[in-house]
Amino acid sequence: MGDAKAATLPLRRPVFHILLALSRDELHGLGIAEVVERDTAGSVELGPGTLYRSLKEMTERGLVVEVDAPEGADPRRKYYRATEQGRSLVAAEAGRLASIVSVARARDVLPDGA
Repeated sequence: MGDAKAATLPLRRPVFHILLALSRDELHGLGIAEVVERDTAGSVELGPGTLYRSLKEMTERGLVVEVDAPEGADPRRKYYRATEQGRSLVAAEAGRLASIVSVARARDVLPDGA
């Protein structure tokens, strides 16, 4: 992990999940919240304040960009896409978390089935 990435890790939980949601698709705010809720089986719910404040900060940091609505979509909705920097950062965070899980697994502290 490079120094720039290390300086920004760990990612805040909402930022990590938003970047994961945007890692494959361009989504609008509600779409992001729905993907996060589905991916986490409801354990992470992004309220509007957290979601849009995070998206604003992430846009300012260059992690996401606003894109045009897809053809046929409601043009009033703002759509977002993860940038290369955002994808790189979420990959680094996923790797960091995977190494923590690896240690937990080696120490036999994970719950059954995890």
